[in-house]
Formats: sequence, C-alpha cells, structure tokens
Amino acid sequence: MALRRKRWVRWFVSWLPHELTVVIRTLLRWEHLVLDKIRHRWYRSLQLRVVGTTLVISAVVVAVLGFFLTEQIAGGLTLNAETAARAQVMTSFNTARSQTGLNTPPVSGQAAMQFMRSTAVLLQPTSGTQSYSVAVGLNADLADRPGYPEWAASFDAAATLPSSLLASVQQEQVAQGRGKTGNLLYFVPVTLTVTVGGQSTPAIAYGVPLGNSYQLYFVFPLNEEQQTLQLVQTTLVGVGFALVALLAAIASLVTRWVVLPVRHAARAAQRLSAGQLEERMVVGGADDLAALATSFNDMAASLQEKLVELEELSNVQRQFVSDVSHELRTPMTTIRMAAEILFDAREDLDATAARSTELLQSQIERFEGLLTDLLEISRHDSNVAVLDAEPADLCDIVRRSADDAQQLAERRGGRIEFRLPAPGCMAEVDRRRVERILRNLLVNAVEHGEGRDVVVTVAADRDAAAIAVRDHGVGLAAGEEQLVFERFWRADPARARTTGGTGLGLSIALEDARLHGGWLQAWGEKGRGSVFRLTVPRTAGQPLAGSPLPLGPDETDVITSAVTTLEADLSGGAHG
Repeated sequence: MALRRKRWVRWFVSWLPHELTVVIRTLLRWEHLVLDKIRHRWYRSLQLRVVGTTLVISAVVVAVLGFFLTEQIAGGLTLNAETAARAQVMTSFNTARSQTGLNTPPVSGQAAMQFMRSTAVLLQPTSGTQSYSVAVGLNADLADRPGYPEWAASFDAAATLPSSLLASVQQEQVAQGRGKTGNLLYFVPVTLTVTVGGQSTPAIAYGVPLGNSYQLYFVFPLNEEQQTLQLVQTTLVGVGFALVALLAAIASLVTRWVVLPVRHAARAAQRLSAGQLEERMVVGGADDLAALATSFNDMAASLQEKLVELEELSNVQRQFVSDVSHELRTPMTTIRMAAEILFDAREDLDATAARSTELLQSQIERFEGLLTDLLEISRHDSNVAVLDAEPADLCDIVRRSADDAQQLAERRGGRIEFRLPAPGCMAEVDRRRVERILRNLLVNAVEHGEGRDVVVTVAADRDAAAIAVRDHGVGLAAGEEQLVFERFWRADPARARTTGGTGLGLSIALEDARLHGGWLQAWGEKGRGSVFRLTVPRTAGQPLAGSPLPLGPDETDVITSAVTTLEADLSGGAHG
C-alpha cells in the first residue's frame, strides 16, 4: 500500500512545475521526518502510549455518549413542542368552529376572504402564548373559481406548507363531506424549515379541515427548542473536551508514578552493566515499586560482592601462575644444563640410556615452551602486555614464520602454498607477536591437514590487512569455531600430537590479535578443512570495519568441490 502511494505521488509530481515540485517534495520529506519521530517516540515511551490510548478511547466514549445524549434531548424537546402545539391547535380549532357562517358556503370571493381574514385574526397568538403562525385556506374546488382567494395568512403559505400536508387535509375534508367520520385533526406533524428573524429554523406544521369550505393550518417554529439544543450541544462539547483532557492528565500522572521508577531502574541497570558496581536505587515507601528497588539493590550488592570475590580469585590465580612460572625457571635452567650434558654424551651410553636422554631433552624443551606460554598468558591477563608496533611487510613476516611449518609439511608429504601480493603488504604491527600468531596457525594447519597442502593468502585494502591460513584436513565441527581459542581445548582428546604443543598457542594468538586491535577468526567443516583469518589495521590504533579476505573456502575450493560432486554423479549414472 505504501509503495503504491509512493508511485502515485511520484507520477503526480512529475506533471507539476519544477518550483511546485520542490515545495511538494520538501513537504513530503518533512512529513516523513515528523512521522518517523512520532513513531520512534511512540514505541520508545510507555507513558506516551498509555496516555495516547487513554485519550483516544475516552474521546470515542465521550463522543458516543454525547451523540446519544444529544439525540435523547432533541427527541424530548421535539416531543414537548409537539404536545404543546397539539393542545394549542385543539384550542384554536374549537374557537374557529364557533364562527358564524362556517357551515354556509361562501356566495362570493369577497365573502370568503372576509371570513378567512376574520378567522386568521381571531386565531393569531396573543402576548405570552406560544409563538405560531396561522393560515386559512379554501378547499381545492372553491380556490379554483375565479375571484376566490386561496389563502389568508401572515406568511407565504403556498411556498411554506408542504404538499403532503395539503393533500392529506384535502383528502380528510372530502371524506368528511361524504359523511364519513374521518379524523377530527390531522395530528401527524410535518417538519419543515421556516425563516424567523432572518434565520432559518426547523418547525412543525398542523392542518385541519374547517367545515366543508375552509382549511386551517398552523406553523410552530422551533427556534427556542433549537437554541436550547445548541446550548446543550455546546455544553456537551465543552464538558467532553474537559473530561478527555482530565482523563489524559490523570493517565499521565498515574503512569508517571509507575514509569519513573522503571526508568530509574533501567538507568541503574545500565550503569551497573557498565561497571559502576556501587550504583543503587532510591527506596521510597513500601509498595511494589519499593520492593522492586529493594530487590534491585540486593541484587546489585550481591553481584558486586561476587565480582569482587571473582576478581580477587582471578588475581590470585594470575599471580600464582606468574610466580610458579618464574620460580620454575631457575630449577629448569639447572635441569636443562644437566640434560644437555647427558644429551651431548649420549653416544657413550647404551641404547636405552641414549633414548632416555633424547626424550628428556625433548620434554624439557616442551616444558620450557609451556612456561614461556604461561608467562605470556599471565601478562595478557594482567593487562601488562605492550604492543611494539612498527611498519613491516606482512609478506616477509609470513615467509619467515613458515620455516618450521614448511619442514614439518615436507615430512608429512605436503607443502605450504603462498598467495602473496607482488608489491608486498605494509602495516604497522608488532613483528614478534604476528610471527608467533602465524607460527601457531601454520603448525596447527600442518598438524591437522592430513598431509595435504596448506594455502596462505595475504590481502589488504585501504584500512586493513588480512592473512588467511587454509588447510584441507579434518576440519571443525559446528560450534567449535570459538572453542578452538579456549585454553587447553582439543577437538579430539584421543588424537596423537606430533609437534608437542602446549594447548595455549591459539589462546595467546587471539590475545595478540586483540592487542593489535584486530580479529582472529576461524571457519571449518568436518571433512572440508578449516580457515583461520588474522585481520589487523594497517595503521596502529585505527578501528576495523571489515576484512579484505572472506572467512571461508575460496572460489577455487568451491569450484573443485562442485566438479568432484559432478564427476561422482556422472560416474554413478554411468555405472547405473
């Protein structure tokens, strides 16, 4: 519907002059902004919705009640006017029947006019009585004769009296002339409009046969009843507006009592979530809102206490790890020196002792790596890790980081393929930390690559640079993209490791990436391998808006998978 309206407006505007088109488009744009602000305010404010709904409902109720009250009052006024008019008609009719010459047909037009005028003057209202107008007319047979008058009245009876009333009175007079009893009065009122004092006002008219030759008509203006009804309507409208405004004010006041504490609770919760653990709500009274404030304060106090305990425990744990790592370095140095002496003299030992010496040397190296990683992770936990950023070529860092992984890949029958931009890729990074990230990623890719090639891709745009390491090994199950960065987590605990990792490599890599203000993300599927993507800003401290490399299989992998599936389908069809 909105789209159709926009098309219609666009078509209509295209036919208008340019100046008028600019004005219309400005008005439409202003209307759109105003409606958006109102809609936003409506959905954001509970108090506005309550007050607005109360205002609309109360206005509808007041309007309906006012309409029915007006109808009832108008009906009562009309009924009272009809009753009074009917009584006046009966009195005037009885007076007219006492006139001499009523039952004698007029012998001439002058005689008829004299009787009609005298009767009209006789029946005119006196001071203090009900205001009405009288008209005396001849029946249709006499009125058609030459020289006979049709009306004797103080108003234009022919133009004012409705034809339905004239026809009914004529029919009643004919019935009475034929000896039928008929009705004494034609009591059905006819509503019409007359002019009183230069203003049009509703009126009711009565007609009655007067003997066999004359007809008597009365017109009762309802100007007083009309003024009374207008006064009532004005009063009802004023009272209705006042009542609606009062209801809206009451609804606003009541909702304010409820909404304000809720708003205070929302602001307090926001400050609490922002780390202001000392935030509390003011408790006033003993109602439900006071109970809410009390419960919120109890929750905040309990949360603050638990967070303090957890922070103290975390500090103790970090201090313990740091102290243990430092304290173990001294005995490890002594053990390493002794192990190196034994390792250098392993040729003089028997085969079993020589093998034990080699195992001791490798495990000492692994233990030293674990101590180094524990110290590094403790620095990140303590927020004392420092970024030493400088301009560097990421392509050069990738090649230097791949030396150890390249040897491991060759032993497994695979290789590392580089997809690097020819002009290089400069970015402000900490060389040591980026090299450590890439060594972890490359070694993991070769370790889990099942002897297949590993692809390293480097790309950059104006704001960011990215490095993606793609393997075609076992891959990751659903939900493991985040678990791989947890400390000491392993996808398959039963899987044998060949590189002696500590289980902290990816966790440290993630912290190094965050220290750069960058991202380290993973993608993987079972049987399709995995992708680890490092994205860093090209200028240190600049926020990231996106990555120049996709997180997932590249187009070559997609095409290869599609071709393999097609070949399998064709092969199956041929065998079938």
